Amino acid sequence: MLAQLEAFVEVARRRSVTAAAQALFVTQPALTSRLNSLESTLGAQLLHRRRRGGAQLTEQGRVFLAYAERAVEAVREGRLVLDALAQGRAGQIAVGCSPAVSTYVLPTILRRFAETHPGVQLAVRTGHSEEVIELVKREQVEIGLIRALPDPQVETFMLYEDRLVLVVHPSHPFAAAGRARLAQLSGERFILFDRESSYHELTSALFRRSGVSPRGLMELDNIDAAKKMVEEGLGMTLLPRIAVAEETAAGRLVPVEIVGAGPLRRPIVAVRAVHAPPPSPAAADFLELLHTLRPELQAAAG
Repeated sequence: MLAQLEAFVEVARRRSVTAAAQALFVTQPALTSRLNSLESTLGAQLLHRRRRGGAQLTEQGRVFLAYAERAVEAVREGRLVLDALAQGRAGQIAVGCSPAVSTYVLPTILRRFAETHPGVQLAVRTGHSEEVIELVKREQVEIGLIRALPDPQVETFMLYEDRLVLVVHPSHPFAAAGRARLAQLSGERFILFDRESSYHELTSALFRRSGVSPRGLMELDNIDAAKKMVEEGLGMTLLPRIAVAEETAAGRLVPVEIVGAGPLRRPIVAVRAVHAPPPSPAAADFLELLHTLRPELQAAAG
């Protein structure tokens, strides 16, 4: 049907079967056969054909021409979209992220990806790492960016190690020294991250190992809220270095080294479902970008 419509549109434009056949690189009998088939299918005469290859639209032909042109143009546009999809220049990618990654890391990744793939739409869903990994396994997102979790149903590759730092208000005694012993944390007021977060797990594990009993002031489920509480002098907190980089650079928060505690780190990984279909070209390019950005992400995370 497409070849028949193209034949009709070309004849209508050129008013000549001969000229249309030359433009479409087919013989005149072949073009005439396409026109006859189209008219037979529609049950209408679209053209008055003259000797020597001339042609004139009938009333039915004039009415049908606009529809034929739209159909031919729609197929042409569809072909362009398919080509763009095949080359990774169009389509949609669904990405799942933990809150810290979506807020402090993903914008850099998306900006870099958009520079080379402006036609690709990205849908982002956020949740705790456990929630995101379930979205990945159900194939509701193609790629997850989360802390490492053991699960045989997903394949992972390392992006960077997230380093936690202790931050205090500039007026806190720890700020002047820039360091504090583990024992000195006992009794201090802490802003604790919510219990479902891996940050809470890391912080609690540190306290248990060292026998420290800080005085928890409040629990929050939002990193930005935790930072604001510390900026107001309501306590101290352990947060990802990348999340407090702006505040420490501006002097609103002061990082404090915990003497006697090793670096608090957690691996951040990209995950895909083991049995998921092969990634689309755009998703494959996104994964390749993640591999490329790993040194840069690690440098930012400390």
